[in-house]
Amino acid sequence: MTAIKTKFGRRAFIKNTSLASGGMILGFNLLASCKDKTVAEVMQMPKEWFEINSYLKIGDNGLVTVYTPNPEFGQNIRTSMPMLVAEELDVDWQSVLVDQAPYHKEKFGFQFTGGSQGIRRRWESLRTAGATARHMLREAAAQTWNVPLEEITTESGVLQHTASEKSVGYGEMAALAATLEVPEEVNLKEVKDFKIIGTSRKNVDAKDIVTGKPMFGMDYHKEGMLIAMIVHPPAFGMTLDSVDGEAAKAMPGIKDVVTIKSYKEDFQKAGFDTNAFPELVAIVGNSTWEVLQAKKQLKIDWKPIEASTEIVKGFRGEQTVYIPAELESTTSHKAQMAKLAAKPGKITRKDGNPEKAFKEAAKVLKRSYSAPFLAHNTMEPLNAFAHVQGDKVKLAGPMQIPSSVVPAISSSLGIPEENIEMDIPRMGGGFGRKAYGHYVLEAALISQKVNAPIKLVYTREDDMTNGIYRPTYQATYRAAFDADNKLTALHVKAGGIPESPLFANRFPAGALDNYMAEEWSIDSNITIGAFRAPRSNFMAGAEQAFLDEIAETLGNDPIQFRLDLLKRAKDNPVGEQNDYDADRYAGVLELVREKSGWTENDSSVNRGVSAYFCHNSYAAHILDVTMEDGKPVVEKVCCAIDCGIVVNPDAAKNMAEGAITDGIGNALFGELTFEEGVPTKNNFHTYRMIRSSEAPKEIDVHFVQNEIEPTGMGEPPFPPIFGAVANALYKATGQRHYEQPFVKEKQVVG
Repeated sequence: MTAIKTKFGRRAFIKNTSLASGGMILGFNLLASCKDKTVAEVMQMPKEWFEINSYLKIGDNGLVTVYTPNPEFGQNIRTSMPMLVAEELDVDWQSVLVDQAPYHKEKFGFQFTGGSQGIRRRWESLRTAGATARHMLREAAAQTWNVPLEEITTESGVLQHTASEKSVGYGEMAALAATLEVPEEVNLKEVKDFKIIGTSRKNVDAKDIVTGKPMFGMDYHKEGMLIAMIVHPPAFGMTLDSVDGEAAKAMPGIKDVVTIKSYKEDFQKAGFDTNAFPELVAIVGNSTWEVLQAKKQLKIDWKPIEASTEIVKGFRGEQTVYIPAELESTTSHKAQMAKLAAKPGKITRKDGNPEKAFKEAAKVLKRSYSAPFLAHNTMEPLNAFAHVQGDKVKLAGPMQIPSSVVPAISSSLGIPEENIEMDIPRMGGGFGRKAYGHYVLEAALISQKVNAPIKLVYTREDDMTNGIYRPTYQATYRAAFDADNKLTALHVKAGGIPESPLFANRFPAGALDNYMAEEWSIDSNITIGAFRAPRSNFMAGAEQAFLDEIAETLGNDPIQFRLDLLKRAKDNPVGEQNDYDADRYAGVLELVREKSGWTENDSSVNRGVSAYFCHNSYAAHILDVTMEDGKPVVEKVCCAIDCGIVVNPDAAKNMAEGAITDGIGNALFGELTFEEGVPTKNNFHTYRMIRSSEAPKEIDVHFVQNEIEPTGMGEPPFPPIFGAVANALYKATGQRHYEQPFVKEKQVVG
């Protein structure tokens, strides 16, 4: 057992002593909160549940409900998080139920799903919640039976005293347990004693999903609710001038046409307050169809924006952002990037004397890689419900970070933050897009203006052309070789619009005597934001493709070449800022080499390897591809991941499969271009997504077995698949790929 202070319990746990039906309720703050919903259909529900704060509750019949504050959008945290609580509570998994906690800052803290941090951030606190409840149940039994606490054991929701042969279910001790003091310290299980963690458990929402139960934001409905839609400027670099909505308002079912401005002039934005078009036209009516038809009758004039600056307070403090006034195009973007890439950048890391190594090099290998803007294209377009009544507002929106939009809502509506109530429905995809909650703010402003409950619905075209996008990036790599064909230096210079993708301290930094990293960026009015594994989703592909070319130049096996560099980084590292563990990095490469049969050298198989570290975890892929009628067919992907302890192997495997398929699709087809500020693609008939028939025929996922606390899982398998695709295509076609998407015109060597 590991003793741990109940820092999330003593000060944050709340006992409810006014119990009904003998129920025990333990409320606990933020990181101590967890939620699940298992079937338990054979048991009757207790007559009454008590809901206080973020909590664990136990009914008189032994049923347990655990609430998680984290929003769900496919990672299956609604199953995995309750597993942590159930493990330490020592309850039968079939007796566990789940419910989604609403937004509440004081009770649940930072309710954030993203950055592959969900399980990692709540690993200790959720287990502490379960262990604390178990301790109090044991203490209740000890008092009732007048025996020492140390003699009370538990198993599957039953309290036992071996000497007296007494036993009782948790439900019968819940009422007394709820009156006891929360312990100062509890013991957590050792990894070897886990019974639930590390075992596969079915998605607790699976039945509701496949049977079509309303559970997503788009399903949200309230009596008297109107439908609202928005019209935004047709191009980035333009804003609203005037609107004539009289013809639209005269159409059947239409209630009003209004304009909204998202932010007050004196409001300081935070990192997730990004909004491409802060001034919009909204049309409100009885039904989706009626509003869609009326939108066509709106007469709107637009005008160019003026250049401006704004101060944004993000995770790294305040930052001044310049927003240029122009209509940007992909062709001009490429010209700007090429020009800036040729100039000296900002040096962010320098080891040894790379300038001297390149000057004295017998040979230099130089390659440039680029990737376009990408749209998130979640299956569920943006939507939000809002009902403003006086100085209170009820909201419901599929958001990754509910709290991020609250300050803006309070400012723009003039409503105290404590009067903002928000439900958190399940999301039909997020990938970073739904971390930016401007659509919830928009819904609230529209409701306030029309004085009615409304549901704002974005069409697919609205969603795809309103931002927020993965930036466009470019990276140039150089490698120096001496007269003996030994690698002597590496130089990377990376940039993008409007941010750089560079991670200066990641591999192969630390593995070479001479290494230099530079970066640059170009301002833009095109709105960008987090996109599954931000920045890594480009850098991994560029880096891993270049490493393959270096290995080929050296005449080395690609995997062994990487392992040799990692051995140097482990045994004799260069620099002190290397942000990866060379042992864990090498571990996934060794595991994927073994499981894929890499050394069998089957000449009929075109294989590409790639490995990368991000979000505290390590992933390696080997991808097999064949060509049919000139098109790539992915036969198999073998994947190895080190994400520490795997809480729910089935869920983790599903995330890896999704990330791999998503990455292959983006590598081959993903691209969003602009002409005079206008996105040239606005729906799936032009924006190419991977088809079911193009998904890998087989994905074989393996996890490194260790006892490291869980690290990231949702994002780490995504970035390295880009490099695996590029390297496999080279084996299949003899052509290196430098420009994404790979399925396009003939690639030009950078």
